Amino acid sequence: MRSLSAVPFDFPLGLTLWPSELRKNQARFVEGYTYSRLESTDDSFRFTAMIAAGRIADLVRSFASCLSEESFLILEFYQEELESEAKENPSPVVYYSPYMPTGEILAVIEPYLSRLIHDGFVGFGLANNREGVELFYSEEKVLTCFTSNHIQVMHLLARNGLCHAPELAFPSDFGHDHLSLLCHPPNQLPEPFASMSEQELDYVQFCQELTEQLEMYPVEENLAFFLSKKEQDQIEGSLGQHPEFVEFAEEDFGSLLLDWNDFVEECAAGFQGDLWEYRQGLKLRDVIQYAAEGVSAELGDKLLEIVKDADEQFRGNLTDRRKRLDPPGDIPVRDDRFWYQGMVRIQGAELRRDLIRHGWYQP
Repeated sequence: MRSLSAVPFDFPLGLTLWPSELRKNQARFVEGYTYSRLESTDDSFRFTAMIAAGRIADLVRSFASCLSEESFLILEFYQEELESEAKENPSPVVYYSPYMPTGEILAVIEPYLSRLIHDGFVGFGLANNREGVELFYSEEKVLTCFTSNHIQVMHLLARNGLCHAPELAFPSDFGHDHLSLLCHPPNQLPEPFASMSEQELDYVQFCQELTEQLEMYPVEENLAFFLSKKEQDQIEGSLGQHPEFVEFAEEDFGSLLLDWNDFVEECAAGFQGDLWEYRQGLKLRDVIQYAAEGVSAELGDKLLEIVKDADEQFRGNLTDRRKRLDPPGDIPVRDDRFWYQGMVRIQGAELRRDLIRHGWYQP
């Protein structure tokens, strides 16, 4: 599929090693994978693989077939090219889709797949947090996989012709440039890109199309975490012990952690719901605390570390700290639940109305 370079390894169009690096190291680039135990877990592994660009699409489809019926799409890209150029160290924006049928995700991304693979400012992947599995093809054009079932992933990679290669070389270890598809002269682009318009080749445009079609939402970089299946099972067991939290037990706990962060952001901007809706947001933090205190100390610390930044932001947004909303009394947790102490600074009309009715502002 490549016509722009004589590099033996089939790099995507969006990644070009410096000529000096190619002369010295081009023979080192081969297909294969490495793997190691994932930090902070005792049952999960990280796979890192170099794969020819022309074979990534088939591997993504093979991986999707191993997922359960539902998963979510991860999309990472630099939202504005001009902003990226203006910053010394720009950061891409990460988007998640909601959980949806995996086949539906594949159908939506199929027309975009070659562009996602080849553009040097885009990364994408599929994940199911409840199963503790994620596949991601980064802007560095390296494939990573997190899983608690390393045997299954080894078989999948082997079926796609990849072998274990502990001494792999990766582009990120050498001088290289990232290029968007628009950086290449149109008359030198191979198909299917040669037939596409500039707008179709613009990664900002086609990534925004994807986020709109799949109703994706941005996720802050500090909320990039991984919970293994074993950890999710621990959390499920903990939540299943309390009748009020059973409804959350079988859900992806990662989504609930993101929901708490969203609630904190909503309160910072000005909470527009009523008091019942506000309490529902606080309940998210109750669930997190109950789960954190009901699992192993190591996992509990990990969960609280994930929400640490959101907690600090919410704590700093609370006023009238000497007052306290009445928390649910039947939730046995050791924490004093700071989220019930005080009230958020910016209150919409409905919340303020309900607080007045409940006597919050009485001297």
